[in-house]
Amino acid sequence: MTWLIPDAYIPDRSTGDLPSHEAICVLNTTTSDARLELAFYFEDRDPIVGVTTVVPAERTRHIRTGDHAALGGVELPKAVPFAIRVRSDVQVTVQYSRLDTSQEALALMTTMGHPS
Repeated sequence: MTWLIPDAYIPDRSTGDLPSHEAICVLNTTTSDARLELAFYFEDRDPIVGVTTVVPAERTRHIRTGDHAALGGVELPKAVPFAIRVRSDVQVTVQYSRLDTSQEALALMTTMGHPS
């Protein structure tokens, strides 16, 4: 199963105590662990592919794209638009959310990934 998130972006600054961040939110309702492979696509550079992680059976996981430890050491650039492909070996549901606190009037955006 493949999910696509065409609009991803890690804000490069935050205001106040709440840091700007984004997350790939994965829900695994199956009785098997979901093995995910993530790929990140950019406008002006080669993609980053082969990033793997696991979402345990009957669990949810919020994978922060600004957390390089959550991405196996991959550090994604801030303030650069990119897209995400999520592949799973079992059926999962993928949602994307972004909290932008770069201004005092913070913005929260969430959208479902596109299954393909």
